This record gives sequence, C-alpha cells and structure tokens, in this order.
Amino acid sequence: MISAIGLDNVLAFRALRLDARALTLLCGTNSAGKSSVLHSLALLRQSQLAGMLSSGLLLNGSLVTLGTGRDILHSEFADLNGDGSVVLRVSLEDDAGGINAWTAAYVSDADTLELLGAAPQGRSGGLFEPGFQYLKADRIVPAVTFPKSHEEVTVRRSLGPKGEHSANFLRVHGEAPVTNQRTEHPDAAGRSLSEQTNAWLRELSRETLLDVEDVGGTDLVRLVFRRAGSDVNTEPQRATNVGFGLTYALPIIVGCLSAGSGSLILVENPEAHLHPRGQAIVGRLCALAAAGGAQVVVETHSDHVLNATRLTVKRGELAAEEVLLHFLSRSPGVLQPTLDTLEVTPEGMIGAWPKGFFDEMDRALGELLE
Repeated sequence: MISAIGLDNVLAFRALRLDARALTLLCGTNSAGKSSVLHSLALLRQSQLAGMLSSGLLLNGSLVTLGTGRDILHSEFADLNGDGSVVLRVSLEDDAGGINAWTAAYVSDADTLELLGAAPQGRSGGLFEPGFQYLKADRIVPAVTFPKSHEEVTVRRSLGPKGEHSANFLRVHGEAPVTNQRTEHPDAAGRSLSEQTNAWLRELSRETLLDVEDVGGTDLVRLVFRRAGSDVNTEPQRATNVGFGLTYALPIIVGCLSAGSGSLILVENPEAHLHPRGQAIVGRLCALAAAGGAQVVVETHSDHVLNATRLTVKRGELAAEEVLLHFLSRSPGVLQPTLDTLEVTPEGMIGAWPKGFFDEMDRALGELLE
C-alpha cells in the first residue's frame, strides 16, 4: 500500500509530501492541486503501460494528456528558458518503509522526460498491478454501444480511464464472485459481480436491473436497463433513455466491487450526476472497498461523500486510522497550495475544520438566519 506521495516541481506543487491510507479523500477549492496528485500517479502508470518507465516519463498517453515539460513544470519556474537546470520528481513511500522516486530532467518542449539514474525496483502498492483503476471525472455518458477489448478487460482487468470498458468487464467477469466481503450488498441475489452490481444500482434507482448484451458480429456490447416491479418487468431500455446518473456511476460501482486486496483505485468526482442520496451511496461503497483491503484515493467536492465516509467509520465498518482527509486551498499571491491534513475519530468526527472546508451550507444558513 502507498503510504505517502511526494511531488517536487510537478504541476501545482513546488514540494509536496502527502500521506495516504486505505481511504484518502482529496478535497478543496478548484484548481488547488487535487488533480495534480492523481495525474502524477496516472503518469507513472501510463509510462509503465507504454514500456518506458525504466527510462522515462510519457506525458501523453492512455490515461492522461499533460502536454510537454513546460506544461507540467511548477509555475515558480515559468520564466525558465534553459533545459536541464531543474528536475521533476514523483516519489512513493510504501507501508514497509521503502521509497521509490522517479527523477526526470526538465526539457521544455519534450513530451517524454528522461529519467536521471536507474528506475526504482521496489514496491509501489497496486499502481503497476492488474486491477489498477483510474476513473476520471469525465466518464462515459449513456450510449447505444460500448467497446470490447480483450487486453484491457482480461489482461489488465481495467475499466478504462473513462469507465468505457465497464460494460464489457461485466460481460466477461460478471459471473465471478465478489471477493471483498465488505462490499457485498445484503439484498443482492447472489455474490456474483453482476448480482452485486445490480443490488448497488438499485440503491441509486429503485427497481432498476442492468444487463449486458453482446452485439453479434461486432466488437461492441450494449447496456440494457429494465424496471423490475412487484408485478411486471418492463421492456428493455437502452442506456441513452435512462439518464446520466446510472451510467456515470457504473464504473465506480464495478471498480469497487471488483477490487481485491492490494488493489489501487483512483476516483475523480464520484458524486457527478447523482442525487445527494446517490452521492452518499457511492461514497459508502468506496469506504467499504477500502475496509476490505483495497486502497482508494478519491477526489471529491461532495459533503455527502465525506459524511458517508464518516458514518462508515462511526458504524465500525472502517477503522478511523484507515482514513485520511486532505484539504487543499490557495492563498492570493502564493504559488504553492496550502495543505491541511485532517483525521477522523472513531465516532466519525473531525476536529478542526479549516476555512472553506465544506462550510458553505453553514455560511449560507447563517446569512439566511440573520
């Protein structure tokens, strides 16, 4: 498991050391550096997938498109004209005390950066293992069909950065049992991934059933939704007629249910397109995945996701010491974001609330009640 992430001269950070636990929530104002943390991890993963992590960093690939060296260099060096006079570093600490660091020479116009020294050979959590998931904020939208990919779904066990392989993942792995007992829904018809996925989807939309159909003669699959009432099941509905929320949340549900012990899941904005109750449900599922041995890093703007995490701790389903909250913000005229790290007590409480940390409702209510 990754215990800390370090960034030097990378994107939003001149220097950062960010502690990580089984469940790490990244919160804060817009453009304060939350995505920089996830993009840096994705940068390492896509460089490894491209077969070049032993020698360099691939800035534009299957997971992130970061531009050139000039684009990812911390803005303190905005006037830097020469190349090679500064280095960029991404480092990972593991729970055994090991440190892996990838240090690259800055080249302003290059979309690959050469590593300085030998590449690390130690542990890096689940970052480079099959089953790693990075689910971006701009996930799949409802569509008539979705792609098949044997390499992504069978070899890498990947849902794709947009969750575009979620439907095919269910087609291939739908009958396999969910191995993380913490994420098993008590009302599911069984322990299979498909049955568990349907049970969690019904938490978002009552009486909804999902199925995956193979489109014969093509490299495509189709998502089919039905309304299952007490008396009758409705005719199949294509995903485009059901709304954004279910399709948008599907990769998160499948990712959490399929995550085994030691897996790493990065999720941006799990709350997108969901009713507040749905936001709390996906927040709870992320917390339960972490309770069962996966490592989950979530970027969120939702107080419902935050409170679902706190309630999961209060109910004794996730140990308080397995949760860490980070609040990132920017002060005027300061290039380095401010980092506040917050602990959750076993009662689900948070000691100090920094200004701007999910306090908008209190501020608005205070003004209304004046």
